[in-house]
Amino acid sequence: MAVVSASMVKELRERTALGMMECKKALAAADGNIEKAIEDLRKSSGIKAAKKAGRTAAEGVLCAKVAPDNSYAVLVEVNSETDFAARDAGFLAFVNRVVEAAFASRQTDMATLMVGELNHARQALVQKIGENISPRRIEMLSGSVVAAYVHSNNRIGALVALDSGTPELAKDIAMHVTAVNPRVASRADMPAVEVAKEEEIIRAQPDMVGKPDKIVAKMMGGRINKFLAENSLLEQPFVKQPDVKVGDLVKQAGVNKTTFTRIEVGEGIVLEKKDFATEVAAQLQV
Repeated sequence: MAVVSASMVKELRERTALGMMECKKALAAADGNIEKAIEDLRKSSGIKAAKKAGRTAAEGVLCAKVAPDNSYAVLVEVNSETDFAARDAGFLAFVNRVVEAAFASRQTDMATLMVGELNHARQALVQKIGENISPRRIEMLSGSVVAAYVHSNNRIGALVALDSGTPELAKDIAMHVTAVNPRVASRADMPAVEVAKEEEIIRAQPDMVGKPDKIVAKMMGGRINKFLAENSLLEQPFVKQPDVKVGDLVKQAGVNKTTFTRIEVGEGIVLEKKDFATEVAAQLQV
């Protein structure tokens, strides 16, 4: 069984707003897996979707470039070890070189892009600032009208492609995607496995226990409908005009298809955490 640390309990409390002992028990039952503990707590305590982890696992920035005719755009993530390095002028200049290279070649494979001159520049930068620099990924969209939006902190960004409309509309929707974080464009795009998982969570919640199947089915339908609406771009209230849904906005502009991609710096990266005493002990054993 995994050791449940105080930091794990703290993170789970921050994300669920539940008590310390309840979080500790949930983590112990989930063998230290925070995401599984959240899922189990949603079933047993009826909590809504938990907050995301408050801290990303890596630093760095995002940078985007859009074609002058708005026919395509690229969004690039380059990671550093610290936020301090991510603000370094040399680091930012290197990020711009990566973006320009990806844009010019329309290359979406970072490993391929980094062969040769760009990798030599990366190695020189590593030597200069003393941190590992890792160009991580490239996102690209193309279409009739494409726009990008990167939040002012350069840590969250999105690309949006429309089959018609204006660059201004596409950029507004990219801003909405960055702020609200929809999971899919429309409810039809939601993977069946995700719907099934949500149904399992809802069915296990306390207020479902002991109710007739007909009532459970009705309640399930309502909650799944809400889940799909909240996570589908076209059904979300537009961030700049909350009384208008994104779907109505694009329909008024004659748009039939909306595609998007959204990324955050460091998402999905897990860094090994060591406390100071453990690190010193490990060094003494070498």
